[in-house]
Amino acid sequence: MYLREKVHLVDSTEIMTQELWNASIDKRPSDRTMTDIAVIVSHLRHLAALTGVPPQLLHQLAACAYLEQLDSGVTLYRQGDKGTSWYAVLLGTLDVHVSKTGIVEDMSAVSRSFGMGSFFGESILDDSPRENTIVTREPCQLLRVEQRDFRVLFQKNKEMMEDLLGHSKLKSTLESQRTRNHLNLKSIQDKPKKPLPDEPNPSLPITTVPSPEMSRAGRILRTLILTRSPGLVRDRRQQSRTYRRCLVGAEMVDWLLAIGSASGIVKSRHQATGMWQSLLEESVIQHVTQEYPFRDKYIFYRFTIDAESEHSSSRNWSRGLPSPDDEREADTKCSEILGNLAQRAPDAIMRLILRKPSYERTTDDLEMIYEELLHIKALAHLSNSVKRELAGVIVFEAHPASGTVLFHQGDEGKSWFIILKGSVNVVIRGKGTVTSLYEGDDFGKLALVNDAPRAATIVLREDNCHFLRVDKEDFNRILRDVEANTVRLKEHGQDVLVLEKISASNTNPFSHFKYSVMAGSPGKMLEHLLETRLDGRDKSSYESDKKTTGVGEDLFLDNFLFTHITFMPIHQLLSELTRHCRIESSCQDREFLLACKRRVVQFVHRWVTTIGDPVLDEQVTHSFLQELFDEVQKESNTFGTLRDEVNLMLQVMDMRRAYVEEKAATQGQKWKLPPSGQPISLFGAPSTTLGVGDENNESPLDRRCIMRPSDDIIFRVYCADHTYCTLRFPLSTTVETLKHVAADKLGLKHDDLILVELKSSGEKIVFKDGDVSIPTSLSLNGRIFISLKDHLDALTCLPEQERPTEGTDSDLEMFSTRELAFHMTMLDWSLFKCVHEYELIYNTFGRHHFRKITSNLDVFLRRFNEIQYWVATEICLTTNMSKRVTLIRKFLKLAA
Repeated sequence: MYLREKVHLVDSTEIMTQELWNASIDKRPSDRTMTDIAVIVSHLRHLAALTGVPPQLLHQLAACAYLEQLDSGVTLYRQGDKGTSWYAVLLGTLDVHVSKTGIVEDMSAVSRSFGMGSFFGESILDDSPRENTIVTREPCQLLRVEQRDFRVLFQKNKEMMEDLLGHSKLKSTLESQRTRNHLNLKSIQDKPKKPLPDEPNPSLPITTVPSPEMSRAGRILRTLILTRSPGLVRDRRQQSRTYRRCLVGAEMVDWLLAIGSASGIVKSRHQATGMWQSLLEESVIQHVTQEYPFRDKYIFYRFTIDAESEHSSSRNWSRGLPSPDDEREADTKCSEILGNLAQRAPDAIMRLILRKPSYERTTDDLEMIYEELLHIKALAHLSNSVKRELAGVIVFEAHPASGTVLFHQGDEGKSWFIILKGSVNVVIRGKGTVTSLYEGDDFGKLALVNDAPRAATIVLREDNCHFLRVDKEDFNRILRDVEANTVRLKEHGQDVLVLEKISASNTNPFSHFKYSVMAGSPGKMLEHLLETRLDGRDKSSYESDKKTTGVGEDLFLDNFLFTHITFMPIHQLLSELTRHCRIESSCQDREFLLACKRRVVQFVHRWVTTIGDPVLDEQVTHSFLQELFDEVQKESNTFGTLRDEVNLMLQVMDMRRAYVEEKAATQGQKWKLPPSGQPISLFGAPSTTLGVGDENNESPLDRRCIMRPSDDIIFRVYCADHTYCTLRFPLSTTVETLKHVAADKLGLKHDDLILVELKSSGEKIVFKDGDVSIPTSLSLNGRIFISLKDHLDALTCLPEQERPTEGTDSDLEMFSTRELAFHMTMLDWSLFKCVHEYELIYNTFGRHHFRKITSNLDVFLRRFNEIQYWVATEICLTTNMSKRVTLIRKFLKLAA
């Protein structure tokens, strides 16, 4: 009985394992989780066909391979087909047929077979057509890897893949020559394949002669390695050849981290890799066969001076050893050259990515390139979707010598260029140099757009010019499609609105919005929004169509409402709305005029309900709303139209009334900035804001009063001798006003005075004259000082800034952790609710540009430091060790 149960248990386990395998391998590679990959690896590891595959390679196969199960007699591919996949035979046998004439009818009998454990299809590495026809002899089970994934797999695991494919048991004799061409390790190592002239090669330097700074950096690093870690440099053997004085890439990274981490210059392996790559770019170091860029792996590199020594006829290996003077220079200049290399590392990493073939670029690589393209002037007119497309195909190109001709007049246009560094001359036959182009300019686009010969010759003006290049095929695929899907509205020869057609794959199937706005003047963008995103029909039809037209899915209206203040101030927006609402034209019918008013009312209702107080803070808004309401109500009473719009405007007027009442209730609200770093708090608040609760039963803890521009704040301004004056001004008061009043109170002359924040660390931040709400923007331990521009160095911290303040008087043990957590969370939430989205924009673009306060955001951000410093202060000021342990335990529990 026991044996039977055990057998049954084993059978159940096998069935469950098989089900997991089937569920995991049936998923698309992009949908597989780490658990799925682990299940696939576990299954593949037990297959006899893959016993020779290393575990590392099995994991990568599990992440990208598809399982193909074929019946007998199925033709996998035919001779002459373009290869798309590579295969590994797990079960079954496949026959190989060849036609000498290339005609299917002339196909020979079976010339060879692929059995279990065979691998075939590696011709996809160079896009060669298939040289045979493969047909299944019996039911077969194959692993299939698509071309893009196989290329990545092959490049990442070159030696393992070469060994695996080179020792396949049942290689076809007809494919043996191709296998030798692709997979002969000695041929690849000793004679690396030369890339095509236009193909980027990240393993080669970008200049023929290194700059003096990089030569010096390489010399110092080499000296440090030879004197401090000579064991890193050894003769190493690779594929029957010995390379002298080599270093291993991973060990070079370890060494650089060791000497650079102490000074805080080198912080990661990624950064160290970039530093070595910057030296490889300038030909200071090189891969032993110049096949790889610098990688943090077991790959051999050496300094160029040692490579040149190897090829010298004298074989004097002592050549280039450091002298005592070199050792002293290296010790003193080490930090300086590490700092220089650290600055060059990010650009070197970016160039390395841009020189990779497109199929090798990872998702992170594409994101890095995209972020870089956002800052290139020549691409500013393109949409973000186009820039993301370009990130996959744009490449880096460098030319070391001035006078180099990139292309001649009359040549076929093959590429579009953007200048990253350097300059070029534009030369036309019979005219000579007609102009020069510099960093940020682009050229070569016209010949691609018009499919015409080059109109001029491009010659480099200086050494070491760097370019970004987009080749013709990619240019036509991406940019021509963009132009074909772009609509441009022009006035007086200038684009005033640029629309891009939304691709079918990105369109909500229920949406009628077919174009997105790429650029335009503020007025034209508003006009487009009113005409396309807001319905001019009556409210009932608008609501009934809302579900079918996908209005709720379109973000253009919300994006406009939340960002228009950066390019279209409220007063300008109200002027445009007034113009759109009051079209006076005899040629327009009445229905069109009513539709315009409906759109304006719908926009205003959405605007006020979405944005709220910042809209109503402007006095001009109140008069506009009253006029619009009177006009719509008059239209409804006279002609019986716009009744739905009257209801919308009634809601808007109710919100306006509530705003006015709340503002009146908080009139005279005052805040104080305590002198010792305590939180900003209300001072002398009206009784209505300090009540126990309201009709919604909200306690004062739940209700944090919003800080408004008209609210006063009380704060101190200090002099260099630590005397001070106390000021009380509205939060919207500018620095210029505060500066003059403080100077009068402190008896200072007004010439060359500035207001500055002095932090406890000694850091000084100078305020601009147009800044507002500066008391709330102070750091937790910062103070406002007034000083002459030339006397900033004389400012010193106040005594209370340099010593700890007192802890809380009450014993924290009186409160439970849950109670503390509740009250802290409620306070944080009340602070967050007071922050308006516009404050984020003011803070990002600069308050002085808008003359708007960001006090609620300042207080919310300040709260994070308050908690951090409060915890540290309580712990440090608790002298009793047992109480300190109890306190730390409470804080840990509170954090959890």
